[in-house]
Amino acid sequence: MGFKFAIDRGGTFTDVYVEYPDKTQFVYKLLSEDYHYKDAPSEAIRRLISKFHGQEIPYPIETKDIDWIRMGTTVATNALLERKGEPMAFCVTKGFKDLLHIGNQARPSIFDLSCSCPEVLYSHVVEVVERVVPVQDKCQLYPDHSDRMIVEKPLDTVKLTRDLKELKAKGIKSIAVALMHSYCFADHELQVEEIAKQLGFTNISLSHKIMEMIKIVPRGHTACADAYLTPHIQVYLSGFMKNFKNNLKDVPLLFMRSDGGLTRASTFTGSHAILSGPAGGVVGYAQTSPADTPLVGFDMGGTSTDVSRYAGKYEHVFETTTAGISIQAPQLDINTVAAGGGSCITFRAGLFVVGPESAGANPGPTCYNKGGPLTVTDANLILGRLRPEHFPNIFGPGEDEPLNVSATKRKFEVLRREISGYLEKEMTVEEVALGFIDVANETMCRPIRALTQAKGHDTSQHALACFGGAGGQHACSIARSLGMNTVYVHKYSSILSAYGMALADVVHDTQRHCGVKFSAENWGKVDVMMESLKEECREKLGEQGFDEPILDAYLHLRYDGTDCALMCPASYPSATCKTGGYLKSFEERYLIEFGFTLKNRAIIVDNVRVRGIGKSEIRLDDKLGERNDVRDKSVEVFFKGGAQNARLVQLKSLNMGANIVGPAILLDKNSTILVEPGSTATVTNSGDIKIDVGDAAGRELSTELDPIQLSIFSHRFMSTAEQMGRVLQRTSISVNIKERLDFSCAMFDAGGGLVANAPHIPVHLGAMQEAVKFQLEYRAGDLKDGDVLLSNHPCAGGSHLPDMTVITPVFYPDFKEPVFFVASRGHHADIGGLTPGSMPPMSQTLQEEGAAVYSFKLVEDGKFDEAGVTEILMEPGKYPGNSGSRNLPDNISDLKAQVAANHRGVLLIQELMREYTVEVVQAYMVHIQTTAEMSVRELMKKVSKEAMSRSGKSVLTASDQLDDGSPITLRVELDPKCGGAVFDFSGTSPQVIGNLNTPRAITLSAIIYCLRCMVGYDIPLNQGCLIPITVKIPKGSVLDPHPGAAVIGGNVLTSQRIVDVIFSAFSTCAASQGCMNNITFGSEEGGYYETVGGGSGAGPDWSGRSGVHTHMTNTRITDPEIIETRYPVLVDHFSLRPGSGGTGLHPGGDGMVRRLRFRRDLTLCCLTERRSTQPYGMQGGGCGARGRNVLERCNGQVINLGAKCAVQVVPGDVFLLETPGGGGWGHPDNGQKPRGTTRDNARDTAREDMPAKLRKVEVRGSVAQYTRNQESA
Repeated sequence: MGFKFAIDRGGTFTDVYVEYPDKTQFVYKLLSEDYHYKDAPSEAIRRLISKFHGQEIPYPIETKDIDWIRMGTTVATNALLERKGEPMAFCVTKGFKDLLHIGNQARPSIFDLSCSCPEVLYSHVVEVVERVVPVQDKCQLYPDHSDRMIVEKPLDTVKLTRDLKELKAKGIKSIAVALMHSYCFADHELQVEEIAKQLGFTNISLSHKIMEMIKIVPRGHTACADAYLTPHIQVYLSGFMKNFKNNLKDVPLLFMRSDGGLTRASTFTGSHAILSGPAGGVVGYAQTSPADTPLVGFDMGGTSTDVSRYAGKYEHVFETTTAGISIQAPQLDINTVAAGGGSCITFRAGLFVVGPESAGANPGPTCYNKGGPLTVTDANLILGRLRPEHFPNIFGPGEDEPLNVSATKRKFEVLRREISGYLEKEMTVEEVALGFIDVANETMCRPIRALTQAKGHDTSQHALACFGGAGGQHACSIARSLGMNTVYVHKYSSILSAYGMALADVVHDTQRHCGVKFSAENWGKVDVMMESLKEECREKLGEQGFDEPILDAYLHLRYDGTDCALMCPASYPSATCKTGGYLKSFEERYLIEFGFTLKNRAIIVDNVRVRGIGKSEIRLDDKLGERNDVRDKSVEVFFKGGAQNARLVQLKSLNMGANIVGPAILLDKNSTILVEPGSTATVTNSGDIKIDVGDAAGRELSTELDPIQLSIFSHRFMSTAEQMGRVLQRTSISVNIKERLDFSCAMFDAGGGLVANAPHIPVHLGAMQEAVKFQLEYRAGDLKDGDVLLSNHPCAGGSHLPDMTVITPVFYPDFKEPVFFVASRGHHADIGGLTPGSMPPMSQTLQEEGAAVYSFKLVEDGKFDEAGVTEILMEPGKYPGNSGSRNLPDNISDLKAQVAANHRGVLLIQELMREYTVEVVQAYMVHIQTTAEMSVRELMKKVSKEAMSRSGKSVLTASDQLDDGSPITLRVELDPKCGGAVFDFSGTSPQVIGNLNTPRAITLSAIIYCLRCMVGYDIPLNQGCLIPITVKIPKGSVLDPHPGAAVIGGNVLTSQRIVDVIFSAFSTCAASQGCMNNITFGSEEGGYYETVGGGSGAGPDWSGRSGVHTHMTNTRITDPEIIETRYPVLVDHFSLRPGSGGTGLHPGGDGMVRRLRFRRDLTLCCLTERRSTQPYGMQGGGCGARGRNVLERCNGQVINLGAKCAVQVVPGDVFLLETPGGGGWGHPDNGQKPRGTTRDNARDTAREDMPAKLRKVEVRGSVAQYTRNQESA
């Protein structure tokens, strides 16, 4: 027996678990970067072998006594985050050179006017001349064909060879290759590989080999990540192995992959290394915690916190985003939250704020004495939960000082004075610190709720498995807030990721695209593919000594016509299609996650996957031996209600079965565990800690403002809106709501004022409160418990007719009238009218746009009125040229889902009222609205001051026009004293004959959106934003039309022009493309709808982003491979439009070029703007280019379609879309920064000294991915 090493090389520390030849175990930590040694893992191994032998071991390290080394590393993640990988090039099908820059066209943050997006990984692009197209039934262009793919254009090897030679001459050695439809036709990618090898490229990453799944954008990103990171990893591995004799030739060296399995160093690649370290922690708690209850993993570190779930099986996701790059590979579902020990704490606009910025390890918290800001760690230090006497002297500039408690106290005193001054009442330093801890805990609770409830699980039925250096200080509070009764803390919790690697299995995971219906006639084909993958796993694992690996077979299944594919294991041991029970597995999982199944709908097998597992033979810990009893002492620790004496106990002194009643602090050399009052910790047989979480003594909460509780209520209110959204997404049936996530959920006070609206759809912001207020007045005295209302009419607070709003009053015992309201607004794919999709580009009356509802009791006395709503939805069919709803079943199902979402919101609000009383919850709804109000007033005061200094007047004006010449005019009168403003749209065009008329609610949404962007930091998005603003809109104008006016274009086009006018008045930035480029094509059998991005406007300190959606929309574009597979169209070209952005010191972003070739007789509809007017530049910057809509007939005719049209197309016709660019900022010849009103970057006292090294922590995982998806709905 020899040494067994399991190592987690993190960003700050390297953690090591070692099993010595005598079977004793030891854990060790050292800094990952230190000038005393070149490589931390190698140095750790050298030191530990030296310690065991009692003498120093030199380099290169002797390996004869090493049994194996297992490692996880952040090398790949750090290279991706810092963009320090291998220079590489991207080879892609001609016409798609900008595809990865465009991505899904959504901007990461909807309120970031600079549209900051991570840059692509490649430095060069090679356009490969080749093309294959999928065969489709009923297509008239390339009709039915025996093959699944048609080679329309063979690979041009001559041009490719020439291009690759030029690339090689530039020093590029690594390339990524992603060709259209290579997931099922790999021949062309393999040809590229052969040529590249002949030319001497050292790394060639083929997208179909890395992940054989449809969607070229994430597959291309994954191939680029692999080409970018794999050479970087290989350099690291080579350096690591050189530290050992014979380069570790005879020592098994395994690395942890993102999916929780180990693989050989030779097969450890960049695309599978992103979560290498965190994956070890999941394996660690999964293998060591009791198996009788579902677990939530809680790994709190210095910069962030990772949360995950385990219930007998590892939960994987197959597409996530890291550092802006979509990675399409099996990964454990690990969700990163921007709250850790190093998270910065600030007081802003009356709220206690934790993160998302982090001090990290350098400069670190204030107590590290390196000039860092106040953090969560400092708060724990103030409260006595961290004991400075138990930390080594490794802090300060020379890294030889103790924790600087006095520096932390001084900064907290400054912060305390600021907060007390704001509140006009005194708070103690300890109360302030405890407030930030409470807010940090609630920040971490939100994603845990989302992670569990999104998949249909009750959060409270889980136990919390806590690990990481900082987790033990927060575990009891987190568990209690989530309703959990138990916390598990492993004895190696501070190095559990390393220990997990010792326990992990060796894995070979492989999959192949299938793309057939799950039916008896295809079972044989699927089984053959499955057996082939099993044989591959047997071979690969057999090479590593696993003769009889476990083989788990999965089918990636989805209902036909949907994108919600689930990776389904067999239900029975016999894993064949016929006997494995895959249909049962799929339906059970679908029911749990989405609340229903689709009867009589075909099921598609997207992929076949086999995961081969070579079981680890590492033994788990023996029982705990006898320990020496060490007397503990008592220390003062602050909790709610004041200071309490807590036992300070050394873990090494506790014997098996010992009980420690809280309050207490349990210490070992690497971690601190806080046992809160009312909780009891027990030492298990193996030396782990189990904490039974009891009820803490709460304190009475009054209606008076408490800024700590205000921050917590802000989280709870937003969590309510988010959980409503989760229920709606789970239980809806249509593509628009379930997959495009085109919906919003919100809660309102008793007067209908918005309290919390998750910022998902910009055009919905604040608009729903107009609908709720209308119903409150319209239904005065006619609402009772069990009623649910439906409305979509523009005059009743609606946006456009497809957006159906469902409103539920919230009642409470002893209150006759509703005490709150909840509402959900979802975009229904069809509600009747002139054209399929209910978005007719040429509509002139509301009647032509579908069913219109002022107020209808969708549910009365708890009964859903299906007959009544069916009559309403079919009503449009009574009018000439119109149709009723073309998909009534989906309408009914989605309305029921909206009712269910509202019901969830009602339950959560009622739970809050039982916890705090109605009066307290209502009071804090007002307080949170006041917070938003004060932020807007401060902004208006600042803008007024700047306007006065510039022109001597506090009046702002602007005007712009629609393509038909209709002006939108704005005059803003600012009140410098109170921070109020009048937004007067007098002079705006009268109502127009087309559909560009805009409901008043849309103008309010645009104002809230602009105010939030200009404030520049997170504020609650509620009615308070508009309290300082008086809005004057002329009746009968294009912004407040008469009942019956067509409005479908107002929601998607005029809303953008309103934003342009507001930002022009405030001199905030140049105009963005000012359009959503609404394109629809289809027939009576079905259709497709997309909106296409363009260029964003430049600002005082940023250039415009090219190829992105802006302002009032953020919808994702469908992947080209999905479009071509499911719809009768080919995407011939999709790229940026060079030169379309306005010139300037900061140029505007470029628009896009998109060519669609039709394969059937279809109707094409365009609903666009900025075809005759140009997006304005600012401060001397040039205007963005106009857009163009062109039809190229297959007979050679070229037709300018204008801004709005409906036209018949035939097979071979091509639609060319050129979207507008954004305006530039500043004269291009002026080297000075132009003057203008920028977003408010003022920071409070606590933030003024934040060092430039602070970085915003990137969140990731399925919860973050869901949020990104909804913000790009």
